Amino acid sequence: MAEFVVVGASLAGAKAVETLRAEGFAGRITLIGAETERPYERPPLSKGYLQGSQERDKAFVHEPGWYREHDVDLILGLPVTALDPHAHTVTVDRVDRIGYDKLLLATGSRPRVLDLPGSDNLGLRYLRTLADADALRAAFRPGANVVVVGGGWIGLETAAAAIGHGCTVTLIEREAAPPLARVLGAEVGEIFQALHESHGVRVLRDSTVREFGGLSGRLTHLVLDDNLEIPADVAVIGVGIAPNVELASAAGLLVDDGIVTDASMRTSDPDIYAAGDVASSLNPLLGKRIRVEHWANARNGGPAAARAMLGRDVVYDRLPYFFSDQYDLGMEYAGYVEPDGYDRVVFRGDVAGREFLAFWTRERRVLAGMNVNVWDVQDDIQRLVRAGYAGRSVDLDRLADPAVALADLTG
Repeated sequence: MAEFVVVGASLAGAKAVETLRAEGFAGRITLIGAETERPYERPPLSKGYLQGSQERDKAFVHEPGWYREHDVDLILGLPVTALDPHAHTVTVDRVDRIGYDKLLLATGSRPRVLDLPGSDNLGLRYLRTLADADALRAAFRPGANVVVVGGGWIGLETAAAAIGHGCTVTLIEREAAPPLARVLGAEVGEIFQALHESHGVRVLRDSTVREFGGLSGRLTHLVLDDNLEIPADVAVIGVGIAPNVELASAAGLLVDDGIVTDASMRTSDPDIYAAGDVASSLNPLLGKRIRVEHWANARNGGPAAARAMLGRDVVYDRLPYFFSDQYDLGMEYAGYVEPDGYDRVVFRGDVAGREFLAFWTRERRVLAGMNVNVWDVQDDIQRLVRAGYAGRSVDLDRLADPAVALADLTG
């Protein structure tokens, strides 16, 4: 009987084993994770759970008994230290070897670390695991001085959560452009900066941290490159993540900003697949390989890889999608645009009132769209984006007009 192994007890890994059983696979399934927690979803770590509006247990993908009930051998707290594609084995914790017929790598990513004077100080925090979120919730006390280094999604959501707990927050952005400019462009980045400033966040752009200062192992302040000192009880570092490709690379798999896969999530080895934010996968719709670091890619990519492992005809061409909740602003985004890949952002609705849509366009083709505090429009947005990538243009004046139904723009 066939044996399938999934390395990475992540959302992608958990949804993959769920799909294997749902699709009728009766062989042995082993799911291996380095963390001691059973698989969980990461959005609550910077949103509901960190904000205090969601219980910790809501983050888990399955109930505790699900894995036993579905005959999944769940191994937690032990890393996979070696992969031998020729022998079709993985080595767990340098001791136990487990054979496989098909293997899925869902090893995820890790935070990029700031290596600066004082960076080993106990006050520095990163946010990637449930344990990290637990520590931040404990540290976000009313009146605490919180400094967030990095103006990406994790940084902004963490800043919003800290404000909600009554902290004083400073956000350090190394670029001269506003937060999120590398993802959304300066036009929309300014909107998010204004949102945070309206809630009391001090945003310092074109600033870098030179060192972390402390006393008796306790963080007290940060020193910026212009010698400005920022009081800090807690520093949250959110300067990006790096895919965990070491296992794949050592095994000789093709790696290029992630584990390289085709549109069926298959790696350079025909019996090994990859999914989640570790995978750099060919997206036929976009016509290129991309690595997507967001929740929806893990939730949908794991099942796609599972079906491919079962020999199904799989073409994974979903649009990148993500969402965010900050203060009273909720948003969804679908599409893919390089920082210099668009020539105009088209706004539709009430930007000042933060109830609007935004579309990133190039040569009158919609490449990405975002809805802010406007709901039940994602399907229409995604149809517009898919049409744009198929080469279809739209009338930008009609796109900006709320009186014109989005469905009418896609024909």
